[in-house]
Amino acid sequence: MSLADTWRAARPPVAGLHLDSAACSRQSYPAMAAAARHARHEAEVGGYVAAEAAAPVLDAGRTAFAALTGMAVADVVFTTGSRHALDLLLSRWPGGRTLACLPGEYGPNLAVMAAHGFARRMLPVDGAGRLLVEEAAAALADDPPDLVHLTPVGSHRGLVQPLADMARVCAQAGVPLVVDAAQALGQIDCAVGGPAVHAVYSSSRKWLAGPRGVGALGVRPDLSDRMQPGPEAGDVNVAAQVGFSAALGEYLAAGSAAVRVRLAELGSLSRRVLGEVPGWRVVEPVDEPSAITTLAPTDGADPVAIRSILIAEHRIVTTAAGVERAPLELAGPVLRISPHVDTTAEDLAVLARALVAVTDIG
Repeated sequence: MSLADTWRAARPPVAGLHLDSAACSRQSYPAMAAAARHARHEAEVGGYVAAEAAAPVLDAGRTAFAALTGMAVADVVFTTGSRHALDLLLSRWPGGRTLACLPGEYGPNLAVMAAHGFARRMLPVDGAGRLLVEEAAAALADDPPDLVHLTPVGSHRGLVQPLADMARVCAQAGVPLVVDAAQALGQIDCAVGGPAVHAVYSSSRKWLAGPRGVGALGVRPDLSDRMQPGPEAGDVNVAAQVGFSAALGEYLAAGSAAVRVRLAELGSLSRRVLGEVPGWRVVEPVDEPSAITTLAPTDGADPVAIRSILIAEHRIVTTAAGVERAPLELAGPVLRISPHVDTTAEDLAVLARALVAVTDIG
């Protein structure tokens, strides 16, 4: 079977069209079964005994995350998600608190940065919002911040930032690089930064298709050894960690390179198909190597209303992204489409026809 057929067969039939993987992908039967088996085992032998028995599975999950991010297995811990990981990292940050990030930084990340007293400065970008590498290198050399926080793929747009180039720049400037891979992991190669990436974190539920409420954080020893101590981890959802570990294994078994190629193909196809829909403008370049397509309304359509109508009348799930997603860059709400590898050309054609119909209403 093809990658698309295998991915589809491993999951329950979708009730309509699911084009919202950037928010939450559909879990597989094996991932759900792994989490359920652990929950049952907790009921049989107790939660702590069951957690000890699950150690090999969790080790495998951390190993997979390390392989996908270029980290060492010993440097990876589970979290409850991306925001939790960033909060853990910044709450224990050693030294000064000046931070450089992109103007398109995720809004909730900005809130976490502010809550921990970080003064931020903007990295230089072009008119599309893509990092200008050489200008960034000059800025970091002239006045280095205490860290650079890079989100290689944003929540509000499928633009891919030059992670490897920025890692090189940060290494030359001697500035720690922290990578928010919540949207990037599974879509692009996140193991390209090498030792210059001091920390990387992601969630489970997006392109890796794991359960909600779990993620992972990798921190290299040259940073973690200097981090301030914090409170011990509280109660954890081991069943979710087991499900995440299973999803990571499935992703690697499918072939990470093959998945990334397929997602990029679907992103390009989506932009070509949706570029013909009146009343909307495709934000990304057609051949941008991500699966996210962002549609900005050109004739006053309300993306929030359009999303609701698509669900209610056509059973098509998308995302309406408000300005809070990227408050320093996004001028107005947009509609985000994010198919996974099992999406077909006909699915995208169905969306295009439905979007034409609901735009007239919304």
